[in-house]
Amino acid sequence: MPDAEGHPSTGEMDLRTVLGALADPLRYGVVAALLREGEGAARTCASFNLPVSKSTLTHHFRVLRESGLIRQVDRGNSRAATLRREDLDQRFPGLLDLVRADS
Repeated sequence: MPDAEGHPSTGEMDLRTVLGALADPLRYGVVAALLREGEGAARTCASFNLPVSKSTLTHHFRVLRESGLIRQVDRGNSRAATLRREDLDQRFPGLLDLVRADS
């Protein structure tokens, strides 16, 4: 069962859901950008400068969070996203390497 913020546990991550989240070019770009950041780096949603409305931005980050690709933490009036590298490497070994190689 996902936690109170909607983050699934590592064992609950589903490959089809993760691949569905990565199928969107904007969400794929967010994951690729987080991969280029240092381990544990956190970025606000707005820092990605995605060319979408605020409500669409919220939707994209909800999909990323609920699939297990990112963890979001409230920071006052914004949310910071971090890539769940360790969890993803444990659950789907090599997946992030493929994204990194493609970026």
